[in-house]
Amino acid sequence: MAHSRGRRNPADGRAPVRRAAAAAGVVFLIVGVLGFIPGITSNFGDLGFAGHESDAKLLGLFQVSVLHNIVHLLFGIAGLALSRTVSAARAYLLGGGAIYLVLWLYGLVVDQSSGANFVPLNGANNWLHIFLGIGMIALGLLTTRGGKRR
Repeated sequence: MAHSRGRRNPADGRAPVRRAAAAAGVVFLIVGVLGFIPGITSNFGDLGFAGHESDAKLLGLFQVSVLHNIVHLLFGIAGLALSRTVSAARAYLLGGGAIYLVLWLYGLVVDQSSGANFVPLNGANNWLHIFLGIGMIALGLLTTRGGKRR
């Protein structure tokens, strides 16, 4: 069986990249669920399906919509599913990180009060997206040996 990293955690036998992808998946699932809970999401009555008109904010900071929450749930499911193999886990972290960097760039250039802000995004989301992008890519690289197959 070829894999990118021979080191295993003695407690669960999984490669670090698989544990990182699973952990990221769990966090995204939690965030997706929290986005649907009144109180944790402020202005819950203003939660729109999509677009900048949704005034709901997760933890009072991050603008969210039903679509935004569903994307978090799907990202979480993907993280758990792809954590089954080293190569898929690494691809999830690197690809997911790249997606978040693109989303960060999009958030910088989109007019936040226009229909093009369909996600929706605000300044807090933009900061989170750059940290998620860098963090996921770093995890994908640091928990494998440069992606080389052995």
